[in-house]
Amino acid sequence: MSGPHILVVCTANICRSPVGEALLRDHLQKAGLVDWAVSSAGTWASPGHLASQFSVILLDERGLDIQAHRSQPVTEPLLQQCDLVLCMETAHQKELREAFPAHRAKIYTLRQMVDERGSVRDPYGGSRRQYERMVTEVELLIEAGFPRIQKLVWENYQKRGGDGSS
Repeated sequence: MSGPHILVVCTANICRSPVGEALLRDHLQKAGLVDWAVSSAGTWASPGHLASQFSVILLDERGLDIQAHRSQPVTEPLLQQCDLVLCMETAHQKELREAFPAHRAKIYTLRQMVDERGSVRDPYGGSRRQYERMVTEVELLIEAGFPRIQKLVWENYQKRGGDGSS
């Protein structure tokens, strides 16, 4: 069995979730959790689309490269290999919990990791400034929510049969 796996979800998997995926992967690596995997998907994603231009530019400015990103939809096989699903919007969480009831217990919003309600606003089609606000918001939520993210992933990973050596 591979190590723990986190899935970051937004609508089209081209703006917010690729940003969340890259920022979370970077945070995990800096914390020494190099065997943890992070991927992203969208509730309404078509396969194969590139990340939005501002998402690519803003992460490049932080030293993170998401140019190879290609969008993918959320699927049952993808959810089966994940230990935690972090949604950008409450609507994504609701939709996934209804569509995939077997995975309800591991589907949260990113804001829930810091005990808040609400969604990360979608900057799609917006200005660079709107993307900057989204990237900063996602970055802060990951940083503040990291202890809870780790705890939930670890609990679910062990339920899934993880060996506990990470």
